[in-house]
Amino acid sequence: MSRLVVVSNRVAVIKRVRTGGEGGLAVAVMAAMRERGGLWFGWSGQVFEREPGPPDVFDHGPVTYALVDLSQQDYEQYYKGYANRTLWPLFHYRLDLTEFARPYFIGYQRVNQLFASKLLPLLEADDVIWVHDYHLIPMADQLRTAGCRQRIGFFLHIPWPSLDIFLALPNHREIVRALCAYDLVGFQTEADLRHFFEYIELEAGGGVYGDGRVEAFGRTLRAGAFPIGIDTADVAEFAENATGTAQYKRLEESLGERALMIGVDRLDYSKGLIQRMEAVEQLLQSYPGNRDKVITLQIAPRSRSDVPEYVDMRERLDSVVGRVNGTYADFDWMPIRYLTKGFTRRTLAGFFRIGRVGLVTPLRDGMNLVAKEYVAAQNPKNPGVLVLSRFAGAAEELTEAIMVNPYDIEGMADAMQTALHMPLKERRRRWSAMFHWLRQHDVVAWQRAFLDALTAESAGRSAKRRPVAVK
Repeated sequence: MSRLVVVSNRVAVIKRVRTGGEGGLAVAVMAAMRERGGLWFGWSGQVFEREPGPPDVFDHGPVTYALVDLSQQDYEQYYKGYANRTLWPLFHYRLDLTEFARPYFIGYQRVNQLFASKLLPLLEADDVIWVHDYHLIPMADQLRTAGCRQRIGFFLHIPWPSLDIFLALPNHREIVRALCAYDLVGFQTEADLRHFFEYIELEAGGGVYGDGRVEAFGRTLRAGAFPIGIDTADVAEFAENATGTAQYKRLEESLGERALMIGVDRLDYSKGLIQRMEAVEQLLQSYPGNRDKVITLQIAPRSRSDVPEYVDMRERLDSVVGRVNGTYADFDWMPIRYLTKGFTRRTLAGFFRIGRVGLVTPLRDGMNLVAKEYVAAQNPKNPGVLVLSRFAGAAEELTEAIMVNPYDIEGMADAMQTALHMPLKERRRRWSAMFHWLRQHDVVAWQRAFLDALTAESAGRSAKRRPVAVK
């Protein structure tokens, strides 16, 4: 079997035991690494004034890790700049927050070239290379330029925007040209895939064929939708075992007979947290019978605290939560419990199990694994109800959730009311259908589907590519 080489912006060292504290991408990559072993390459998370030296290479279990530091300039331009102030907001349809600065793109290209130069000496002839996410779109192009002929696949964890949004990116042509250097490109949803195909046909002047084959920029590749799954069995086990833990009992006892609505999100403007809290406010206003009967727990660990847009959003969210609690709270009840600290996945699975309603209402999301984890964590005898944004990638799969438009505050409040009072029989029916899907399409099935497709793909390899006229 060929060695698997994973390339991602950040790297998580595989623990010998499951802690429940891993993030979504880390869990997904770990599933592949545990099964196959291999090399995991990426940024160490360290920033220095000096230029980075050779990778720090070490073995841990079945995996060899290779970690590269960044200079301060690279961190500012590549990570804070182009990745988080250009690509992230634009790919999440927030043109109003997107900053276009030429030095950002120059730094983005420079770091991808740096990573490629550090990775190349570590590669073996028959390696299968799997690059992850928007930070590293140019990696394959840089590796090809340096002579790499191994199979290279790419998976985008965030949305691929519609054509009219994507064309606002000054460097859109360079980005897609670089993406076409891969042998296989994977997206979260069929909608993302359609948007990519539209660009190839309407803007790049290339061809798209029924088998997912794409011809553009003188290259041939394949593209497909590979919705990422979760470790369904592990989450269900975490939730069941959590019922005896101190944190589970503390939360349960603090609720009394009140129903819990729960949201867990990284503090990010794409997650629709302000609109969600306004919908909770609307719920209490439109359906006063919920006062003193329902508690909303919103867990939102802070992120990117050095980016101005995140500071502004945090201040606005604090204001909304304060207004709702100030208006409706009583001496023995507070409608919103707002926490900015994180918890392990084991603990969160227990919290999800208690939740009568799971609130996953992003304005735009590539997938949103919290939606899937909430479903997996439910008690089959008395499951809760998922309220899910139609703009989350998970909406294509979890069709038995109550779908909402996160921009419609009154509509979300109505959906919360429906979820809170849904009969048990209907809750069980909806949950059973979604849980069955999650068991069949877990993270192991996802990584196998992608890697099987990449391994089988030979038509897109550079030696067999035939030129295509580009307008």
